[in-house]
Amino acid sequence: MTPGLSPVQLIEKHRATLDQALEALRSRAYWSPHPEHPKAYGEDGSLSAAEGQSAFDALRGTRFALDQPGTDDWPATESSPYGIPMDIAYPHPDPDVLLPAMRAAMPAWREAGPETRAAVCLEILARISARTHEFAHAVMHTSGQGFMMALQAGGPHAQDRGMEAVAYAYLEQVRTPDSADWSKPQGKRDPLTLRKQFTPVGRGVSLLIGCNTFPTWNGYPGLFASLATGNPVLVKPHPRAVLPLALTVRITREVLTEAGFDPNLVALAAERDGEGLAKELAVRPEIRIIDYTGSTAFGDWLETHARQAVVHTEKAGVNTVVVDSTDDYQGMLANLAFSLSLYSGQMCTTPQNLLIPRTGIATDEGEKSYDEVVSDLAGAVGTLLGDDARAAGVLGALVNPQVTERLDAAASLGEVALPSRALTHPDFPGATVRTPLILKLEAAKPEAEAAYLAECFGPVSFAVAVDSTEAAVELLRRTVREKGAMTVGAYTTSPEAERLVEDACLEECAQLSLNLTGGVYVNQTAAFSDFHGSGGNPAANAALCDGAFVANRFRTVEVRRPA
Repeated sequence: MTPGLSPVQLIEKHRATLDQALEALRSRAYWSPHPEHPKAYGEDGSLSAAEGQSAFDALRGTRFALDQPGTDDWPATESSPYGIPMDIAYPHPDPDVLLPAMRAAMPAWREAGPETRAAVCLEILARISARTHEFAHAVMHTSGQGFMMALQAGGPHAQDRGMEAVAYAYLEQVRTPDSADWSKPQGKRDPLTLRKQFTPVGRGVSLLIGCNTFPTWNGYPGLFASLATGNPVLVKPHPRAVLPLALTVRITREVLTEAGFDPNLVALAAERDGEGLAKELAVRPEIRIIDYTGSTAFGDWLETHARQAVVHTEKAGVNTVVVDSTDDYQGMLANLAFSLSLYSGQMCTTPQNLLIPRTGIATDEGEKSYDEVVSDLAGAVGTLLGDDARAAGVLGALVNPQVTERLDAAASLGEVALPSRALTHPDFPGATVRTPLILKLEAAKPEAEAAYLAECFGPVSFAVAVDSTEAAVELLRRTVREKGAMTVGAYTTSPEAERLVEDACLEECAQLSLNLTGGVYVNQTAAFSDFHGSGGNPAANAALCDGAFVANRFRTVEVRRPA
């Protein structure tokens, strides 16, 4: 964007993209303006692969300056899961200085209106997209994702989710007209007439509490939903994953300034090690909206204590796959193997529990016993990850030592069907890379139940032997109801079994994928078409994205006058 580009010019530049996004929401068809392939970048002002690497390297060992008020310290808390030094210091805020400055930025942003706010947000996303290669390294070295996943999930897929939130926010705000002439007949007397104005008004400062594993993908929906509905956003990244969101804040502030708005509409709040800044900020009266991704314990705390705010949480769940039967046994095994392996199971959507009848399943290769299914799945994972260089790209690195400790402790929870092995990353020997662990458990045993009904975040899966498909569906129901689930999968050739699983997911409010055997996986969702989470079970109280995710971030204020 040329400095000084007016709101009218911004709208002209981005209106067609906004219209396409709105149409995609309506049709739920595939659409993305952000290319996935690395070679798509490097022209038209976007950074090439080499330029992105250089930009990332130049940030290491520096102070990440942001011209925002109230900075009182410069903590540096990141450590790359790949073992390279980061040593980037970020501004720590004095909330008593920063929050009033953010609130002071609201009136002009409110008066700009939904269309201008949407256009500014789309310009921010376009700027971020042009630096996708830089963001890829930032996400990779804070989350532990493999480079290609970091580029795609941390880049275009995250940008898609941000744009989706902008489109939903615009749609909800313009549902009510700007103004209306109202006339009530009075019989023989003159009618009562009023001129009414309707203005969407943001609730106040929005607090984004970022996560370690998907800082942009999970962060952008809340950030852009709040900004597009008229709210300032205070970005509090996870202390191990600051850089991707710090870059986002810097770009956002630049665009806001060039568009003639106060850059303090968006600010960064980096925290010191062990400080617990999110807990302090979350209960301040200025904070009126909170978006959080992370542990159930802190999500529950926010929902209980941050009573002055609308709180959106994505917490832990126990994702389940029901295996009843299949007409593509090898496709099922390959699909599940990739789902279990991708990013070392460190996705909130990765399957954990595989419910398999102990009597076996029907397949296109004949009947397969429970033991055969588990053994063949272990073999499929082994085949997928047999080449260490390829495996490193699929697995990435374990994001923190707690995941490694959890993985090592899990081996004693059941019979090991596939042991986890350590790999040496070909490019980053300091990375901790581990293959998935698969354990066999009996559903009815109390000690097994304690294991599979708890989330075991990381590359750990349980092949749970159940009495029947009907028993599997009942266990699925209980799991979703008590523990929550971001995803549910099922494999069946039986219409009756399919109906049982579908009814369970409809009644317990969980997103279901059936018979995935190709290049679509249960732990992946597409913006503008798929809903991430449902907001209807304990894993999350909101869905990314739907109208409910944005509608409560603003209120419509009416002013009426005699016509």
